[in-house]
Amino acid sequence: APSHQGVEGLLAMPGAADIRLVFDATSAGAHARHEQLLRPRGVRVIDLTPAAIGPYVVPAVNLDAHLDAPNINMVTCGGQATIPIVAAVAAVTPVFYGEIVASIASQSAGPGTRANIDEFTETTAQAIVGVGGARHGKAIIILNPAEPPLMMRDTVFCLTAPADRDAIARSVAAMADKVSAYVPGYRLKQEVQFEALPAEALAAYPELARSGGLKVSVFIEGEGAAHYLPAYAGNLD
Repeated sequence: APSHQGVEGLLAMPGAADIRLVFDATSAGAHARHEQLLRPRGVRVIDLTPAAIGPYVVPAVNLDAHLDAPNINMVTCGGQATIPIVAAVAAVTPVFYGEIVASIASQSAGPGTRANIDEFTETTAQAIVGVGGARHGKAIIILNPAEPPLMMRDTVFCLTAPADRDAIARSVAAMADKVSAYVPGYRLKQEVQFEALPAEALAAYPELARSGGLKVSVFIEGEGAAHYLPAYAGNLD
């Protein structure tokens, strides 16, 4: 169908009744409309926008959790890169707060991404909690205008109680290997960083009033396959 006709044009084509699976990579606002058109036809939808109509799915963490859902949400590019790391830390010790910072080249941020900045931050933060296992989550996105364009970079910060640092580092490394099995350009840029935080700096977390806290920092680079977008666009591809 001509692109300007959108999903309506697709559904008007001969053979549309045979469509059983749709990947939607438009925008959060458009996806809400597409869901209304596709669900009555029994079409399953994989939502590549931050619309978050269906349950969140991050393959390295919960690939099998929603196999029967008619609509699944793939969170965001930043969420796919960082939530596995939050989950890896949470597998060792409770994460009281998880924060991610996703930095992508301006040239790889198209109109859909730019129109969905609010949805990106909200959906990613919710998935840090719902899938990553953190008690509270926050997401930040940075569009970097540097020339030449920089490779996609993501930073993950987790606040935990004092815990086994070696166990956390091993869990993070194992998770990075799991993600790189399907995103070969996904890699840790350096060893996991740890910083002990005094109890007096954690007034918002009474659970840590006596023990103090541990700040876990993980730095990720994502090189894309360059099938459609340039390699620096990372897992947007």
